[in-house]
Amino acid sequence: MQVERIPQAKAQQLGPAAVATQVRSLIPGVESVGDQVRQIIAEVQRDGDAAVLAMTSRLDLDGAPPRPLLVEPAQLDEAIKSMSREVIAGLQVSITNVAEVASAVGGTDSSTRLQQGHSVTLRELPVDSAAVYVPGGRAPYPSTAVMGVVTARAAGVLDVCVCSPPGPSGEIDPVVLGACRLLGVQRVYRMGGAQAVAALACGTETVPRADVIVGPGNLYVQEAKRQLSDRVGIDSIAGPSDLVVAFGADADLRLVALDLLAQAEHGQGSLVVAVCPHEQVLDELEVQLSRLGEGHAGIEQAAFAAVCSMDAAGAVAIADAIAPEHLELIGSEVEALAPAVRHAGCLFVGAGSATAFGDYVAGSNHILPTGGAARFSSVLGPGTFRRRMAEVRIDEQPARMLAAAGAPIARTEGFELHALSMEARAQQDGGESPADAPGAAIGENPS
Repeated sequence: MQVERIPQAKAQQLGPAAVATQVRSLIPGVESVGDQVRQIIAEVQRDGDAAVLAMTSRLDLDGAPPRPLLVEPAQLDEAIKSMSREVIAGLQVSITNVAEVASAVGGTDSSTRLQQGHSVTLRELPVDSAAVYVPGGRAPYPSTAVMGVVTARAAGVLDVCVCSPPGPSGEIDPVVLGACRLLGVQRVYRMGGAQAVAALACGTETVPRADVIVGPGNLYVQEAKRQLSDRVGIDSIAGPSDLVVAFGADADLRLVALDLLAQAEHGQGSLVVAVCPHEQVLDELEVQLSRLGEGHAGIEQAAFAAVCSMDAAGAVAIADAIAPEHLELIGSEVEALAPAVRHAGCLFVGAGSATAFGDYVAGSNHILPTGGAARFSSVLGPGTFRRRMAEVRIDEQPARMLAAAGAPIARTEGFELHALSMEARAQQDGGESPADAPGAAIGENPS
């Protein structure tokens, strides 16, 4: 296992921001697939279902004929029968906890009465439709279906569909289909990659346009969401997993190593980083990583880095600069600095708070910003599926006061008609309005 080491002296010389840049450079960015994704989107826009099916055959099925895009309802029912009771029970715990956390987020309208006497109400409205992208490939991800569908429903979205790339058999894994049935999803599509995002954003003969697309995916999925974000709402640029563990000398290194390796299981494109103020402890961690990771498929494709900070505060500063999808703080010194963390998709504090719990059953959402996007993006929540619409109600008296304030601003910007529109509402004790006053005609200088 190759671990990129950044020793203490170099970390101090570079500073947190440059360390973050060097660590991020270990994995490719979405710009590497930009042209290919642009072509895929163009083909889907032009050819609709035919393009999606052709790409599914070529990219997912090694040329084999694809099944229809839409999964038959009877197949969803059959999928439940193939699932073990333990998996069903686990999914039910996940569904319950994610729903409870999501429902705790306020989504009510808020009304404000302003000093001029008028009111502005911010109305919270769910979008009409949402789509959840569930990755496939190396493994099924029923947990992602839970995270996306439950949160959309908590936001009040009635029309929620799921898409996932088919495996070599041409089918979506039964455990994903079973999860969709448990969630009450009516439409599931056999499609993945950039072509699936394009179909959902643009619409095809079989796939209606969605208002919002959420869910993690590979570089192609991320780049397609980015390129189509002017047509459809997206959660964030959510791609391959990344995790930073900042820890002290008193941390249990076996737990640290297991958590890093667990996220490395996501394979290619994943980034796992250990940050600690002690070089010797990092040496011991590498031994644990080699021992515990032996024989586990996929972890060698992830990028590993270990950074030695000056102290606990430096470790947290470097972690915060990386802005990871997941950030763990383990050890008394670093845990005490949790309030200083500002940039992470989800923060896990304490030895018991493994990132893996958040991936499945903790109730927090595992659809998170990756690639450093935690600087400006948030965990998936009901707000992702809602939009705010302002409702303004202005009576005659407030209109007078607001026109007196607003008309000069409009004229400063060169918009005489804006000024007249406001002043026309400002009747002055039944007399002439400012719009009727001399000098108020269009084209005349109001001064």
